[in-house]
Amino acid sequence: MRKKKRSGLGTVLTALFLIMLCGLVIGIFWVSTSVKENLNSKYGPPSADLSRINRIKYSIDLYSKGDELFQKNKISDEKFYFEIAQGETIGQIAFRLAEAKVVGDADLFREYLIYKGYDRYVQIGVFRIEPGINAIEVAKKITNPTPELVQFNILPGWRVEEIAASLPRSGLAIDPQDFIHFVKNPPTDWFSNEENEVNSLEGYLSPGQYLLDRNLVLSDFIRILTDRFEEGISDQVKNKIKEKGLTLSEVVIIASIVERETIDEVEMPLIASVFLNRYYIGMKLDSDPTVQYAIGYNKQQVTWWTNPLSIEDLQISSPFNTYLNTGLPPGPICNPSLSAIQAVVFPEESNYYYFRARCDGSGLHNFAENYDEHLKNECQ
Repeated sequence: MRKKKRSGLGTVLTALFLIMLCGLVIGIFWVSTSVKENLNSKYGPPSADLSRINRIKYSIDLYSKGDELFQKNKISDEKFYFEIAQGETIGQIAFRLAEAKVVGDADLFREYLIYKGYDRYVQIGVFRIEPGINAIEVAKKITNPTPELVQFNILPGWRVEEIAASLPRSGLAIDPQDFIHFVKNPPTDWFSNEENEVNSLEGYLSPGQYLLDRNLVLSDFIRILTDRFEEGISDQVKNKIKEKGLTLSEVVIIASIVERETIDEVEMPLIASVFLNRYYIGMKLDSDPTVQYAIGYNKQQVTWWTNPLSIEDLQISSPFNTYLNTGLPPGPICNPSLSAIQAVVFPEESNYYYFRARCDGSGLHNFAENYDEHLKNECQ
């Protein structure tokens, strides 16, 4: 009789154990299903490349702390830009975003990127982060292969056609020919300063690096370039220009020549003094770059700046040819840097009227006060 009781008790216990086990399995299944549905509704499906262990780990973290990803950032700057450099890890990126108060929790943001598989699609570049967006929206921004902002560079000494040639590969939706036409035919009131009335914006498109909205329209694009030019012309510069008896347009024309005549900013004030000395006494400027500008595009050399110039080139009939015409050309021959403009406004004092390239291949120049000295500087 005792054996039967024990057997019956064992059966009951086994049954209870199985019931509890089934309940546990059902509970785990229900919880996992509920968690999965919750995560899918908030974040979408996880990356298919996640291991089972990582999927469980990141699911638990997102389920318990994920609401932080939906909190608005705490930045206040309407023009906040965040740059991601080549070689940065997502951990470094997440840390810097949290440090800048763009996201709240660096580790959670990093885990979210991995959970979604976004860690492999983070883009290099500069991103505009608006105040009030959350970490989920930030993740979409930094993984978008077509970023909102593009970096556009203008090299000192480029003429308008060279700037136009860089537009198709810039990411900006601006037609090169429309750009050239606008620059060469600007509105008469483009500059607010009446003393700066120009027939062309060549020379006034400030070189440098720009961070631009890829949907920028043509007029706004050019306005940004000329605004930077105007910002560089301080009151001190304006006053000095008047003291020298020059106009701003004359300064820009001379600066454009200076820009093309030397590769070294250190030389610019001395180069500028030569051209100013010539200009003040009515001597021809005799500048090769003005002839290069007049010639235009050289198909054989695939450049806008023919080099070397031939005897025939120096005889080209053009108002820009300063070997044939006295005084300044009718306009700038390129878009000079602020350094070239300042070199003209604040030149070195010298008695030099001539210069020629040194014979050492350095790209620098030897200077002379008269033609005889100039001839002695010729390479043997």
